[in-house]
Amino acid sequence: MKILCVSDYVDPLIYNQNVMNNFSDIDIVLCAGDLPMDYVDFIVSVLNKPTFFIFGNHNLKEYSYYHKTEQKPYTDQISNSGLNHGHGAIYLGFKTYENRNITYLSSTTNKETPLLIAGASGSSKYNKGLCQYTNTQMLFMLIGMIPRLFINKLKYGRYLDIFLTHTPPRHIHDKEDPCHIGFDCYNWFLQKFKPKYMVHGHIHLYDLREERISQYEDTTVVNAYAHCVIEL
Repeated sequence: MKILCVSDYVDPLIYNQNVMNNFSDIDIVLCAGDLPMDYVDFIVSVLNKPTFFIFGNHNLKEYSYYHKTEQKPYTDQISNSGLNHGHGAIYLGFKTYENRNITYLSSTTNKETPLLIAGASGSSKYNKGLCQYTNTQMLFMLIGMIPRLFINKLKYGRYLDIFLTHTPPRHIHDKEDPCHIGFDCYNWFLQKFKPKYMVHGHIHLYDLREERISQYEDTTVVNAYAHCVIEL
């Protein structure tokens, strides 16, 4: 299974009419935040592959369609209905997802297995903007996903394959300024639930020498800035 990961930057290698020539073998797409929704629309329409997204701390014009906010209380009905607001991509903010139509061949059992994926939106709290959380707030959001993760463990022998976030874990790809500091609770989450991949955005890569892929215990942590391809 080949997975296209994108975040934070409208990549001209993707946002063009020849994208199918470059990414024809992609099976699914993960959008790790801070992307215009019309860019997500384009990816869904042109690649025609299952696409998952979370929100970052920018490009939040449609955030209230998925979360209750003071700015647009009339959208609560849409938020609670579970609709994807017509974008064709599946929102993974603080959710786990299993779909038997998305499978890969397990290297341990040599059997087809569903892809198990979970996501968390947002960044560390640095002002009063939307989709920002303290470490404690984010920890409680993660705790809310635990029952479903234990069901995964009982059914498939593992909790999770991919954890999709905007912000990285603490001390892995993050920065020391308040906006770009990672979440300590993500490190705990990786230690406990051991996804094969964690895919994040938020940290822009302006230098090719900057680290994009790191290993943290059993998890490969990938910075999806612009785009990268991983394989499961």
